[in-house]
Amino acid sequence: MSDHKVTVSTLAALKARDQRAVFLTAYDYPTAVFFDRAGVDMLLVGDSAAMTMLGMPNTLGIGMDDMIVFVRAVCRGARRAFVVGDLPFLSYQVSDEDAVRNAGAFVAAGCDAVKCEGGERVARRVRAMTDAGIAVMGHLGLTPQSLAQLGGYRVQGKTLDAVQRIVDDAIALEDAGAFAILLEAMPSEAAALVRERVNVLVYGIGAGPHVDGQLVISHDLLGNFVGDIRPRFVKRYAELGRDIERAAREYAADVRDGRFPAPEHCYAITPECEAEIRSARSAHALISPSYAPTIP
Repeated sequence: MSDHKVTVSTLAALKARDQRAVFLTAYDYPTAVFFDRAGVDMLLVGDSAAMTMLGMPNTLGIGMDDMIVFVRAVCRGARRAFVVGDLPFLSYQVSDEDAVRNAGAFVAAGCDAVKCEGGERVARRVRAMTDAGIAVMGHLGLTPQSLAQLGGYRVQGKTLDAVQRIVDDAIALEDAGAFAILLEAMPSEAAALVRERVNVLVYGIGAGPHVDGQLVISHDLLGNFVGDIRPRFVKRYAELGRDIERAAREYAADVRDGRFPAPEHCYAITPECEAEIRSARSAHALISPSYAPTIP
């Protein structure tokens, strides 16, 4: 693994060598640092932060102001990884100007690229962003910002006709200048067909193995998502939620039973000073009862 910054060219070289890119979401500085140290190639600052970090029921309620905070935190922690900022709902759909302005804000905050959902219907926006010099990743298949139209979290591309529509969208994104496309919640063969019909990088989240790299929501990977959504394609590598709860319970028990703080957790002073302060405490002379601190 090289310590050099991952770029679009790096990702293309991985594909040329038939090596899969490692792609995870991150929303905060320490997680970005840990993933970067682990050699993760790409970090997505996803609008999934609405659910994973802010407790919202879906991704529609998060806006640019919230996303910029997460983007800046992740970009400060990612020295090597390629960072993609997820444009939130209605930050790019209304006009080319909105799309360029908001994508530019992500790039100014440190992102290497932005991601937006949709195919032919957003191709004009993608072209406006790429013409402005911004690297754009498309997103097809299950697109959470269109949840109402899709009828919920449902697998996409289950028939040849459905896959062909996704292929058409992928070609439209490629023609608009997108450097990559993320496919979500699709059968493996469907994703393979899409990948074969375009010449850009194709990544998957729940889209099987026949893609150029795999994305997983970090909270699903680590076991610290609060909620009842557990996609079939997720493999759990840790149980941080359980560990956090256990640690908090043990801490609470130690505090309530007087086991924390123990002597090793306290600042030491010389025996002479300790004796002097203890004597003052006994004489109630450490602080005058009439003393009140002055607040500047």
